[in-house]
Amino acid sequence: MKLEERPMLSTQAMSDAAQAVISNVEKVIIGKQDAVRLTLIAVLCGGHVLIEDVPGVGKTTLVKSIARSIGCEFKRIQFTPDLLPSDVTGVSIYNQQTNTFEFRPGPILSQFVLADEINRATPKTQSALLEAMEESHITVDGREYDLPVPFLVMATQNPIEYEGTFPLPEAQLDRFMLNIKLDYPSPRDEVRILDSQQYRHPIDSLDQAISIDTLLAMQSRVREVRIEHEIREYIVTLVTATRQHNQVYLGASPRGSLALFHASQALAIISGRDYVTPDDVKALVKPALSHRLIIKPDARIRSTPATPDTVLEEALVMTPTPGSPAAFNGRR
Repeated sequence: MKLEERPMLSTQAMSDAAQAVISNVEKVIIGKQDAVRLTLIAVLCGGHVLIEDVPGVGKTTLVKSIARSIGCEFKRIQFTPDLLPSDVTGVSIYNQQTNTFEFRPGPILSQFVLADEINRATPKTQSALLEAMEESHITVDGREYDLPVPFLVMATQNPIEYEGTFPLPEAQLDRFMLNIKLDYPSPRDEVRILDSQQYRHPIDSLDQAISIDTLLAMQSRVREVRIEHEIREYIVTLVTATRQHNQVYLGASPRGSLALFHASQALAIISGRDYVTPDDVKALVKPALSHRLIIKPDARIRSTPATPDTVLEEALVMTPTPGSPAAFNGRR
């Protein structure tokens, strides 16, 4: 469907559609509304998501539920040390009958791609995702292949187990729009999980909540959400603070500023607004920036070690909020 043929949605209609997806996914992912909402924010922005947590908390199920709720094609890549780049992108095979090479597409040529346990693959295989995540196409044997629309990579990794893993390089981490942590469910929610899966997994009966055309229309409208100049400066000031912090070796890049900028627009849409507030930015600082920071080694081994989250919390406290008396006095 061409862009001009996509349905024109009001702000309220887009908010209702987003809430429909969230409510649908929560039939499967119980008690994790923040994680579901953050994942949908990345989907609306066309960004990629890195989900970090211990095994068994629902990382893979979350991705499958989002894909099914939108009706997108879903492919899973199980990353292992012996996985090759061609296993991800595809390979050209010689056809003896036609005397030509035929391209056999890999699982990356799908709308929603789950890179499961991405840090278990070698750096060479991990790098097969770089071009796809940044440029929405892949190159095989010198020929470019466009990726489907929408296209999203959702990667999972276990931050506890390091044996047999290959840490993601900074260039790859920076391509993930948001970093999401699920954490363990509360005891009450865990009882609800037991009840919901007594006879079968609820994802087996999960219905589609919105169409792909609706999603594409929402994606095209997200960037029209208004962000005042003061809030743009607020975003840049927060990101700059991570680069100037004395405990940070490498701060957030301009891609981090863009991620926070666009994610705030998507959060405004989900909240039923056509404008961004400072609270939207504050709510997304950690998911958008924490995985982009590298803490200095000496700061990590102190009695009270520095972490990306503590650095960002300090930046939020030290940076005047737009519209506050402190911000006004700072401009005088």
